[in-house]
Amino acid sequence: MMHSVKAAVILAAKDDPNTQQLADWLRNIFGPLFLVIVGIVALFFLFTREITRFIQFIVLSIVIAVVFYYPGIITSVAEGIVQALGVEDNG
Repeated sequence: MMHSVKAAVILAAKDDPNTQQLADWLRNIFGPLFLVIVGIVALFFLFTREITRFIQFIVLSIVIAVVFYYPGIITSVAEGIVQALGVEDNG
């Protein structure tokens, strides 16, 4: 029994799994779908002449798209806020 446990430990991968390909695949699937849904809803708001809701929807869509297409921007913004507030780095 212990021999199989030792073999499993030896054969286990030593580095973290690569999730970058999964993230790219999901972006390729959901990116165009997101844009189609945004376009349809935006056209609905324009045709029903709900300009305030249209503007709110577009602003929210832009924020979601930036986070979705450029996920590294969250860390950049967080680092900028930390520097602007003058918080010291203890790590």
